[in-house]
Amino acid sequence: MGAGVPKAFVPLAGVPLLEHALRGVLSCAAVVEVVVVAPESHRADARSIAEQVCREAASTSRVTAVVGGAARGDSVAAGLRALGAQVDIVLVHDAARCLTPVEVFDRVVAAVAAGAVAVVPGTAVVDTIKQVDEHGFVVGTPERSALRAVQTPQGFRRDVLERAHAVSSDATDDAGLVERLGERVLVVEGDPRALKVTTPADLDAAARLLGTP
Repeated sequence: MGAGVPKAFVPLAGVPLLEHALRGVLSCAAVVEVVVVAPESHRADARSIAEQVCREAASTSRVTAVVGGAARGDSVAAGLRALGAQVDIVLVHDAARCLTPVEVFDRVVAAVAAGAVAVVPGTAVVDTIKQVDEHGFVVGTPERSALRAVQTPQGFRRDVLERAHAVSSDATDDAGLVERLGERVLVVEGDPRALKVTTPADLDAAARLLGTP
């Protein structure tokens, strides 16, 4: 998918994944500020794309671009530090889930606003999942009906997310950090269109969703 090109800048139908993702973000009426976290090499490009999408959407949201860290959690922490003081609900979104529909953003925001401290969108798991040991032998089969495949945006009350990152930023997702605090994480309905684009096959699937060859 383009050696040396950060995932957010890989083109889908001729447009960077980041641009598609920002269109979804800025379609959510509750969003008042956007912080794009990018490598130093692509920070200017990220800012330019964000400003362009804002103009096209006639959005009044404040947009900034900051340099990320060595790991995913470090990048989220950097974005969190850049947010204005007035923001009390934080959405953490992966540009690789660039086709997430606005309805998912709205559901996550509404659930946090209604009192949940952490909210993630998720879809039912259709495959049977096996837990294996370090040698590859099966040690358990979780009940499929209780499993969810988690997506983004993940939503948080800001003070809770900041408290979680103050302890550690090392996790595959921010909900995991909040779970370590002993806080409950609510799952709301996700959407199949919020697929994560990480391989050429994913890129082809996303292009089909857009109706492009």
